[in-house]
Amino acid sequence: MRHHQPWTKDSWRNFSALQQPDWPDHQALDEALTTISALPPLVFAGEIRDLKNQLAMASRGKAFLLQGGDCAESFSMCTASAIRELLKVILQMTVILGYAGGKPVVKVGRMAGQYAKPRSADTEIVDGTELPSYRGDMVNGSEPTIEARRPDPQRMVKGYFMACATMNILRAFTRGGYAALDRVHAWNQEFVKNSPQGQLYEKLARQIEQAINFMRVVGLDTNMPQLTQASFFTSHEALLLGYEEALTRQDSTTGDWYDCSAHMLWIGERTRQIDGAHIEFFRGVHNPIGVKIGPNHNIDDVKRLVNILNPENEPGKLTLIARFGIKKIAEGLTPLVRALKTEGFNLVWSCDPMHGNTYATASGLKTRNFINILEEIRAFFEIHWQEDTVPGGIHFEMTGADVTECVGGSRDIVDQQLAQNYQTMCDPRLNAEQSLELAFQIAQLIRDNCSTNL
Repeated sequence: MRHHQPWTKDSWRNFSALQQPDWPDHQALDEALTTISALPPLVFAGEIRDLKNQLAMASRGKAFLLQGGDCAESFSMCTASAIRELLKVILQMTVILGYAGGKPVVKVGRMAGQYAKPRSADTEIVDGTELPSYRGDMVNGSEPTIEARRPDPQRMVKGYFMACATMNILRAFTRGGYAALDRVHAWNQEFVKNSPQGQLYEKLARQIEQAINFMRVVGLDTNMPQLTQASFFTSHEALLLGYEEALTRQDSTTGDWYDCSAHMLWIGERTRQIDGAHIEFFRGVHNPIGVKIGPNHNIDDVKRLVNILNPENEPGKLTLIARFGIKKIAEGLTPLVRALKTEGFNLVWSCDPMHGNTYATASGLKTRNFINILEEIRAFFEIHWQEDTVPGGIHFEMTGADVTECVGGSRDIVDQQLAQNYQTMCDPRLNAEQSLELAFQIAQLIRDNCSTNL
């Protein structure tokens, strides 16, 4: 079925929807979605439009998108400290990219809704027993029992309230003084402070404090929102279409439809079929949309997808998130960028250097190598510069905790050390120290290119 019929927020139901849980009780599912549809939106249309405007700047090279957070949020980690620690790292990276890289940073967290995960198979073998796959806390439990793995639609209702609590504390931190630039020193985690990255960051923080103090000395107002607050947006992979539909609302000022579960949603590699339900749903909402593109794409399909999701060719509306892996990015991204540039599409190009670089150690733990992540980022920038297009952003799986999930970095974590503090529910994440190290490297890339073009 083609996308030529009038769009409604439930028209996706006429299309094939992949990666949806096998809900055992459809009446319970309907009741849960009815409950959610009556609850207040998590974000607002005006905020979504603000993000789109900022992303439009990123598409022109006038800003840089930093999108990061957990691979899969868990209900148990919906705590003030866990949210604060992740926000802290994103704020630090923003300072590094903005101050050292010389561009405004668009801050988007993988937060307040990243509770559902696509899976490559419906079942998995755990200790010799075949169980339904864990699909994220919004669907089922991670415990390896039949009871825990049964999809429960009430988990979507719980997910809404967890997202609501997360949004509440994010708004408090970013608007209530915690994100003020004169607090840059307070964002440096204890375990990072004595690292080379922590010391570089402290040096940067001192420079910022001196600049703010100079503004005060010459009589400029340092209580302006630009210095005391941070604009921060949320995003998640929009997988559970019933949940997304229940939170889709019509804006009273414009009449446009917005998915108010998050400011930005993205469509994964496994659900971006041209004739699929996810594309049908997201062609009708006015949020900025991301689409993950990996090595198995078809260029003509990507062109069609761009036309369906952004028919007005609106800057800031569509972000293509390249996730190729270091071995495939050169052969895969170059012809894609070239072909879409020829079409004249307004796009934000972002790099996900995580998903294409995952491998399993001898002990069976999934990990990623810091060097591969950095090299994919470098290749991403260089390809765009060669093609005279804009490398507009970066998409990380990261945490504020002192985890040992990705090998390498300045602490040189090795395979044998991963088990020391391997906490992830799903994919391996960068810890705060590794995240800062990448931010400094990216800032250097941005700065070098700016000086080359002067």
